[in-house]
Amino acid sequence: MMRSRLPPGSRAPGALNAVYFTRNPVGFLERQWRRHGDAFSINFPGFGRMAYFAHPDTVKQIFTGDPGSLHAGEANGRVLEPALGKFSLLTLDEDDHLRQRKLLLPPFHGERVRRYGELIAGIAEREIERWPLGQPFALRPRMQSITLDVILRAVFGVRGEDRLARFRATLPQLTEASGVVMWLPFMRRNFGPWSPWARFVRMRRAVDDLVYEEIRLRRADPDASERDDVLSLLLQARHEDGSPMSDLELRDELITLLTAGHETSATALAWSVERLLRNPEALERLLSDPDDDAYLEAVVKETLRVRPVVIDVARVAKRDVEIGEWRIPAGTIVVPAIALVQLRPDLYPEPRAFRPERFLEDQPAAYSWIPFGGGVRRCIGAAFAQLEIKTVLRTVLAHTRLSAPDPAPERQLSRHVTLVPAKDALVRMDERLAVADNKTALQLSTWA
Repeated sequence: MMRSRLPPGSRAPGALNAVYFTRNPVGFLERQWRRHGDAFSINFPGFGRMAYFAHPDTVKQIFTGDPGSLHAGEANGRVLEPALGKFSLLTLDEDDHLRQRKLLLPPFHGERVRRYGELIAGIAEREIERWPLGQPFALRPRMQSITLDVILRAVFGVRGEDRLARFRATLPQLTEASGVVMWLPFMRRNFGPWSPWARFVRMRRAVDDLVYEEIRLRRADPDASERDDVLSLLLQARHEDGSPMSDLELRDELITLLTAGHETSATALAWSVERLLRNPEALERLLSDPDDDAYLEAVVKETLRVRPVVIDVARVAKRDVEIGEWRIPAGTIVVPAIALVQLRPDLYPEPRAFRPERFLEDQPAAYSWIPFGGGVRRCIGAAFAQLEIKTVLRTVLAHTRLSAPDPAPERQLSRHVTLVPAKDALVRMDERLAVADNKTALQLSTWA
């Protein structure tokens, strides 16, 4: 019988590993990978010794394993529950997770997703009109403005400029206040009114007040059943016993969709432009045939391969589990290493080269392209996110000509739970192309 044991790895203290990871997250994991192979373990503060896996076969085992043996919700909850809540799809496990996932699936599939395209394009066009001409600016915050408005209109269903302005001013503060609280549990105590935890609690209360107010208004709206935003659809959803979702459930899922779909999509868009500006052949091909949807999709996939927004995902082993040749002890955090799998030279020749064509030539092998995770925990908004990225990218390329003030590639930095460009994708708009008609006003008016 195989004894419980962890893969080999560095014995460096967790605090030191955290410093190395923060400075160069992908580089740090690559060094462990080169030294110890496709399975390795490291210490990390607050999480103990974590087991990483960087081969598609072991990643598949984890993603398709028994949900009762590998808890993703528990692993996520250690970081995210203070912000997302206990009813979040990301913090639930087993039957609770499956029941909640079933309620959230319909708004994110098929025609419901595709019809958001015009709304997204309209929001992007309006934001582009505010970009400065001829001077460098950070693109990622501009993309955050776009993706936040998409969330507010398509997911929350907020209407009216005054109300939208309140949400725009309030929601991002929760994310900004969450950083140290999320990653360092010992900071979750009140050290005074200006301590990180006290500030986080104030921001969470302000966001909750606004979200619960929106839920109350929507419940009282006689036309809510005719609307297509996600909140209105969730209000019509029913559990197996016929009961509706509670206000607390709705709050947690709305904040989850905000957290999972706002900053991540904005970062993916920033990386897409950053990569295109450093790879003029790919950019020129997109500009020469803007209707080539297959190539645009390949650009998005290649961006998410070589610059994944999320570096890894995690599971807590609830009992001893066999993964590859290892029998992982109960209580260990098990990590499919997204970034490492997608940089394997045996799967992707010249893995650091930006070659969208590779996604036109062959479909990636199973569990070798995993920016949205896999199995029953695969990101529920993956189709929505890819539509959003493609739509905004197409709109940006149609209405601007951008360049990179610094031709050097931007490094990957760890911020919150994402990997962002070190300079937030610094660009310069050299030309603003005229909008052919007044589509923007028409597109947005249908959602007003």
